[in-house]
Order: sequence, then structure tokens, then C-alpha cells
Amino acid sequence: MLVGEEGGVTMADVAELQADRREAGRKGAVREMRRIGRVPCIVYGGGEEAVAISIEEAVLAQERGKGGFFSRLYTLVVDGKTYRVLAREVQVHPVTESLIHVDFLRLRTDSRVNVDVPMVFRNEEECPGLKRGGVLNIVRRTIELVCSADAIPTLIEADIGELDIGDSVKISAVDLPEGVHPVITDRDFTIATVAAPTVMVEEEETEEEEAEVGEDGELLDDETPPTEGAEGETKPGAEEGNQN
Repeated sequence: MLVGEEGGVTMADVAELQADRREAGRKGAVREMRRIGRVPCIVYGGGEEAVAISIEEAVLAQERGKGGFFSRLYTLVVDGKTYRVLAREVQVHPVTESLIHVDFLRLRTDSRVNVDVPMVFRNEEECPGLKRGGVLNIVRRTIELVCSADAIPTLIEADIGELDIGDSVKISAVDLPEGVHPVITDRDFTIATVAAPTVMVEEEETEEEEAEVGEDGELLDDETPPTEGAEGETKPGAEEGNQN
């Protein structure tokens, strides 16, 4: 649930997930869990022991389908105990793409985390460069940020409403909240550019020049065959030799 915007960043509320504790290490129990529509998960980190849990597959699939799953903060409720977590790894079935397993990172109140946050570009319809036929070339679809566990952005927005062909959006043009900064700090990197339109020029077919001699060795009609002594004719010099 979106709760507000700060500069070019959209902040979100913390979603809640209900989970059940499960016994770890039993393959038969894991298969049965998946059969009844639950996904085995693990919660680790935060200076505590790992906790094996399961979550309803439909709920996880819905959350994953919203986008930004790995940058969304969750409150995980397990047997009445709550954990503040981030999804860190997801395993899916290679054919059905159904969820097989999810790893959650447990966070402390003072935790700082690295998250990949999606980019969104506003006012494309007003962009002069795009109106002139330019193409929006997105260099980075996500930006890796360092931030507090309690202030994780869900979206980073960049306004391209005034960009012309050849212009670009750099990270310095995005207003990030206090305490949030990109992992890359040694340069003002490019997020997107408005590139000139690419025109495909069709190559004109060149006419083949008429060869004096065809591929089969045939002579053209207006050419005279070379004289090498036709059959029945006396070759030059032969008659002189006979006269001697």
C-alpha cells in the first residue's frame, strides 16, 4: 500500500504476512506442504537462529506479482511473534513457475540494507525528444540503494517531461530521502537517455553490369569470334611455308 511520496521516491507501508512454523529437514513433510498449497520458507539473520516456516502459496504469488518483491518490507507473524523481514531469494518451478521456496532476511530496527528499487519514468507523453521520434533508452531499470530497514523505497521516479534528443537523466537529478543513497557513489551515473531515432536504410539493389562474356562462356551477339584458324581454312603463314 502506497502511503506517500518524498521527492522522486515512493514510500510504502509495511505489509503483513501470516506464517506457520514447520519442522525443517523432512522431505516428505515439505512435499505434503506444497501439495496443500503452502510454500516452505526460512527466516534467517538478525542475530537469531533460523526459523523454518510455511506461507500460503496464493498470498506469496500475489505479493510477488506486484513487482518490487525484494524491496518490499514485510511484518511476518509466526505463532504470535513478529519479524521484520525482506525477501532475499525465491526458487520457482522451471516449468510451472510456481513458488518452491522463499528465503526471508530478518531485520533489526537499526539495520541498514541494500535493496534494488525499480525506476519509473513520468511525463513520457510530454517529452519533446520522444515527440520528435526519439527513443527512451533505459540504462538502469533498478537502482541499488542503501537505506534504513524502516525507510525502504518501493519506487524511484524520474521526470523526463523536458528532455530532448541527446539529453539524459542522471542519479543526481533524483531527490532521495534523507539517509538513502545509491550504492555507487563515485560517479554521477546515467539512468536513461533520449536517443535519436534509428532509421533503417534499405540497401538499393545494384544492377549487374553486362559481362562481355557470359558465365557459360557464351559470346555476345555483337562480338566477333577470335581467329585461330577455322576448320577448312589455311592458317596465316602456312601458305607461305608451302610455297617455299
